[in-house]
Amino acid sequence: LIVDDSKADRTLYRRYLLQDPYQRYSVFEASYAEEGLALCQDHWFDAVLLDFQLPDMSGLQMLRVVKDQYPHIAAIMLTGHGDEQVAVRAMKGGAQDYLVKDQLKRDVLQHTVRNVVQQAQLRQQLRKNQERQRLITNIAFRIRQSLDLNETLETAVTEVRRLLECDRVLVYQFAPDMSGQIIAESVGKRWTSVLGTTVQDTYFQTHGAEDYCQGRKQIVSDIEAEGLDPCHVALLKQFEVRASLVTPILMGSELPASEQLWGLLVAHQCAAVRQWQPDEVHILDESSIHLSIAIQHAELLTKTQTALDQEKALNTFKSKIIATVSHEYNAPLAAIQTAAATLKAHYQNLDTPTRIRFLEIIEQKSKHLSALVREMLLVNQAELNKLKLKPTVINLRDFLSHLVTEQQMLGDQKHQLMLSTRGNLDGFVGDRGLLRQVFGNLLSNAVKYSPEGGKVRVQLMGEAAQVVCHVKDNGIGIPKADQAQLFQSFSRGSNVGLIPGTGLGLHITKVAVELHGGTIAVESQEGDGTHVTVRLPKQLQGVQ
Repeated sequence: LIVDDSKADRTLYRRYLLQDPYQRYSVFEASYAEEGLALCQDHWFDAVLLDFQLPDMSGLQMLRVVKDQYPHIAAIMLTGHGDEQVAVRAMKGGAQDYLVKDQLKRDVLQHTVRNVVQQAQLRQQLRKNQERQRLITNIAFRIRQSLDLNETLETAVTEVRRLLECDRVLVYQFAPDMSGQIIAESVGKRWTSVLGTTVQDTYFQTHGAEDYCQGRKQIVSDIEAEGLDPCHVALLKQFEVRASLVTPILMGSELPASEQLWGLLVAHQCAAVRQWQPDEVHILDESSIHLSIAIQHAELLTKTQTALDQEKALNTFKSKIIATVSHEYNAPLAAIQTAAATLKAHYQNLDTPTRIRFLEIIEQKSKHLSALVREMLLVNQAELNKLKLKPTVINLRDFLSHLVTEQQMLGDQKHQLMLSTRGNLDGFVGDRGLLRQVFGNLLSNAVKYSPEGGKVRVQLMGEAAQVVCHVKDNGIGIPKADQAQLFQSFSRGSNVGLIPGTGLGLHITKVAVELHGGTIAVESQEGDGTHVTVRLPKQLQGVQ
């Protein structure tokens, strides 16, 4: 913009500038200050050549207005003579340079304007960079204020959408198979929320993940004009998107020089197409980096908290084991010690049946202690997730028949145990040791909590792909209030009284059943017996 009341001078300056071999200009002219200021309202000027003497106000007065209202414009003051005081006042007022009109040459004007414009552009770029960095720092600060993952994600999408002034910002997290779900979203009131939407995208399941790990970003100004895959366009239209900006959220990997694609940070413009600016792309990219750091911190905190909780639970579990062992081992050990001491002191005076009875006490109590040790070891393995299957083909009919007979003998024939089988039981595969624990516990409980002479019915049914086992008794039952905690370690019914037990059997049973891919359900009413149903697949996954 040239502001000078001399038409001849304006024409000369215009000609000099248009002859510049290094820079092209669009030149506007004004003959007085108010006209120049009006042009500033309607156009973006990089520089103004401003005459010191104007008809309606001085050049210094106009300079103050320009610097106040249009600080991006670089000003060069033109004076009629080489007055140093005028030059100093102009420079103090905000002018970038000044030229003496009587001494003005073409190359001097061209060089001065080029330099002033370049300096102004550099200053403007510096201000933009500083402002952008301030905004990014502010976003980073807000994102990292919380170590709760959900709160971190919510803050990130809200702040980024506010900064970019777009219609939607979302976080998309990948699953191991590279499908994904939108887990956080900030969206304008006019547009449909897509939070929770699951997306299957074959691009990421083939080579897309590698592309984004290498730093790829997707910048789409108009989904109809970018040559996108038709399926991708259809998906974006489903979300009402006209323009989109996508940058990866990358996580550090255990492998050197390798990063994992955790998800995507995405900005959507829904109202219209949008030409994304380089600084907007940079803001989203920087935000994804800070978000990645915040996510890793939140996940690390969660893992640490989980480890602490597990350690606390393990310590509690150990304390309960010590208490249980000390309680449950006392009675069997006392019986063994008494029987052994009696045999040692009075062996010669005891008749054969009495000797045999004492030996049976020792044998029976030793087996009971051995079973307690097995339970403790199994529970410990289960708590550490180290319980592993050793699959083998099992004839379930013979297997259960043997367990029923064994339980009948242990109970001194005081209860009636009845086994019935039907259907196709062939082809069953399972872990013999764990299944012995499962059905042994169920039979033992049914007998232990039933009155003498009570009936225990075991029904085994074979179906096409699974077997179903029902164990029913007419014992004391389980109070309704206790049933929710039935399968927890050390949990026992409040009505068991003095009936011995550790509270570990059903917990082990459930873990072993689920390890086989099966289910266990209990129906019970206090005083009216218990009905346990176990369903097991015939074939374990991955086992022929």
